[in-house]
Formats: sequence, C-alpha cells, structure tokens
Amino acid sequence: MAQVEADSLRIDPQTRGVLAEVASFLDAQSLEAYVVGGFLRDALLRRESNDVDLAVAADPLSVGRELADVLAGHFVRLHEEHKAARIVLPVGEAVRSLDLLPLRLEIEADLAQRDLTINAMAVPIEELVGEREPSIIDPCGGRRDLDERTVRMVRPEVLRADALRLLRAVRLCAELDFALEPETAAVIAEYAPLLFQTAPERQRDELMRILATPRAAAGLRLADELGLLEPLLPEVVATKGEEQPKEHQWDVFDHSLETVVALDALLGSEEPADKRWARLWRELWGEMEEFPAVREHLEEEVSQGHSRTAHLKLAALLHDIAKPETRTIEDGGRMRFFGHAQAGAVRAAAVARRLRFSGAEVRQVEAMVKEHLRPLQIAHDGPPSRRALYRYFRDAGEAGIDVLFLSLADHLATVGPRLDWDDWRAHLGVVGYILAWRFQEEKAVPPRLITGHDLMDALGLTPGPLVGRLLEAVQEAQAAGEVTTREQALALARQELERTGVEL
Repeated sequence: MAQVEADSLRIDPQTRGVLAEVASFLDAQSLEAYVVGGFLRDALLRRESNDVDLAVAADPLSVGRELADVLAGHFVRLHEEHKAARIVLPVGEAVRSLDLLPLRLEIEADLAQRDLTINAMAVPIEELVGEREPSIIDPCGGRRDLDERTVRMVRPEVLRADALRLLRAVRLCAELDFALEPETAAVIAEYAPLLFQTAPERQRDELMRILATPRAAAGLRLADELGLLEPLLPEVVATKGEEQPKEHQWDVFDHSLETVVALDALLGSEEPADKRWARLWRELWGEMEEFPAVREHLEEEVSQGHSRTAHLKLAALLHDIAKPETRTIEDGGRMRFFGHAQAGAVRAAAVARRLRFSGAEVRQVEAMVKEHLRPLQIAHDGPPSRRALYRYFRDAGEAGIDVLFLSLADHLATVGPRLDWDDWRAHLGVVGYILAWRFQEEKAVPPRLITGHDLMDALGLTPGPLVGRLLEAVQEAQAAGEVTTREQALALARQELERTGVEL
C-alpha cells in the first residue's frame, strides 16, 4: 500500500472533534472507514474545508441514518443506486456536511476509480483523529501533484464514466490556481461533448464554484479552450465573432469574458498585483469607504450556497447574449443593438432556468442583465433625479447594488487599454451618488401616506390591479418629494385615475 507521511496535514480542533465522534461510532460497529477526497486535499493545502467525504465498508444509507442521529444532523439520500448519503450537521459546527460513500473494493482500488490524483488520497479515520501523525494512502501520486500544483486525471475511463468530472477539473484549476496537465487536457477536450449528458443542476454547481473564485475568467477561458463552454453555455459561445462598434475593444464574446475579468479584479478582497488593476481597485474601494455595507451585500448568499458575487459574474457573462439577434446597421453605417438588454434578460432567465437555478436566482440574473445600462442612462444629463433613483431601485429590486458593479465592469471591458481615467472617475461618481441615495435618502422616505383601503374608500374603487398602480404612482411622487401629505396623495391618485380614463 503506497503511503506518504502527512507532515503538513492540519485539521482544526473543532473539526477533529466532529471526526473523532464519527470514528468512535464506526469503531463501535467494527466498520472500516477512510476520509478521502477534497477534504484531505484541502487539509494538505491548509485550505478551509467544511465538507468531509467518508468511504465506509457498509451501506451508507443505513449507517448514515444512525450516524445522523448521533451527530444531531439531517440525513439526506444523495443517490439510491450508488448508495450515497449526506449528513447535514447543525449550524455552528466546523463541518457543514458529511458525505458517506460505499467502500466496495480495497482502498487503493477504490481510489483508482476517482477522477483526479489530488482527490485520490485517503487516511483511515481512526488515524486522522489519533495522537500520532497519520500516513496518507496515495497510490496515484496526488501528493506529488499537489506539490507541483497540477490537476491530473487518474485514468481517462474514469473521466468518461461521469462527464461532469471534466468540468470539475477546470473548476479545481480555478479554485486552487493549478495548471491542467497536458494529457489530461487532451482527454477532456476529446470527451467535452459528453458534458451535455450530465444533470443541469450539477453543471450549475460546478459553474457557480468557478464563478465564485477570483480566477473565474481564467476558468471560463480554459473551459472554452477545452470545448466545455459550448455544451454548458451555448448562448455565450454563439456570440463569438459578433462585431461591435468602434468604441468597443473586443467582439461580444471576448467583451463578455473581459467583463468577468474586471469583476475578478475589482471584487477581490485584496489589491491586485497588476499595477493598472491595483489603481482601479483602489479608486473603486476608496469611493466605497462611505458604504461599508456594499462588501457585505456582495458576499451574501442568494440561494443554494451561491453568493451574490458569483451571480454577478454570471450576469456579466450573459449580459450581451442578445446582441446577435438585435444587431442593426443604420443608413450611415452605424451599428446598433436596440433592446438587447431587455431581450438579453429574457434569454438569461431561460439559461438560469435550464440550469435549475432557484426562482430568486433567476430573478436576480434577469434583473442584472435587463438593467445593466440603466445607471449611466439615468445620469446622462447630470445627477439622477430622485424620481429616477426611485424607479431604478424599484425595477432592479435586490439587484440594484449589483447592477452598479456590472455597469463599472462593462465600462472597463468596453474600452480595454484605451481607458480614459477621467471617464472612469466620473462613472465612479455616478455609482457613489446612486449608492448615497440608496443608503441615506431612501431610508428617510416616510411610510406610505395612504393605503389601498384609503384609495378604495375615497375613490370608490374595488380591489384589483388599478389600486396597486395608483399606490405605486403615489409612492413614486412621495419619493421624489412631490407629495408630502395624505390630502396631496389622494389628489394625485384622483388625477392619475382621471388620466387613465377608467370608468368607475
């Protein structure tokens, strides 16, 4: 059995405590078990990991139920055919989930069925929580590839058996900042068309993990080079070669990826190493010092463990997908894309639904794509009016802040190296002005002056959409400072009703 000393294996005390409880339960039942896969890889890299994979010489579905009770966790069947189970642990535990997989072969033969060498290592769980330094079972050279920062397949057949592993290899390159081994890259490129056979939700999760990294654009470029982007996001690949007006540095496809490049740099927690990006980053976050809640907002989870930042990069990738279908050439030769934001929002929402995103996530992406031009449009003739700001945040909803960052990234990806620093600072000023209203003046807007019942009583209306439209008109006027009393609100509603010509 190939073993290496785990001289750099580090596990925090709280996690070790959870694993010790698991080891005690399994030992009481005389069950052989190994910690395998990503948790072990990340422990060797000194990366935080909250998910543990455990190979057990038993039926995980039956053992898992008992272990879930011991750990006060929630039992989930992951795969009936493959007998895989998950235990979701209570909030506050160092370990977020424990995945139990069946150990059908000797451990070295089991590891040989895994996708990548850096995932094909194991440690007996009792050794991992014992006082002595454990030895790592490493028959495929995973430790060597960790040291060489390389993502390498175990065997081609294993990648073909589950085509999602092709995308997982790209994701790990992005997450770990590793290089893809050439022979592995060639095999992935050969099998890339098989990706469309995998479940959409599994594709979604790998894509979102790529987008969550500070190297999302590099991961997407690698996926495209290997032929994986075509089955994953054919709508994006279809924009290759789509020309843009002379104001644009790149075609639509490269512009979209460069928008993700900009977000990778701008949204990083640390100043980029590149001097130009470092300057852009400093100026952006200098403007954001007045709005500390922005960083927290971008780090929030929208749904399913997916952060706003990852959704923002997805919207950046999709924001111009409708340009090919909306492209027109005017008599003077000027190229236009009228309505591409609205059409793109419809198509982006369809992409999100195909990949099984939640309803909240679909709405988030749809709103970002639809409104990505809006920040500069409302500031075209000077500072946006209070009415324009109210309408912007009403229409963008929870994506209102996110769209501002998409607008900035879109700007940088349009001009590329031809950036005018005065234009950039002016754009930052617009973003700061909009955020100031969002965090200051919006909070000062008083409660509604009237309710739907007030309208129905005063105007003789019955419940229905008309009441909602009148309330919205009053609220907008209130936000603009045009009405301040109940009487003024009712008068405005009456005028609006007369304007619509509705007969009561």
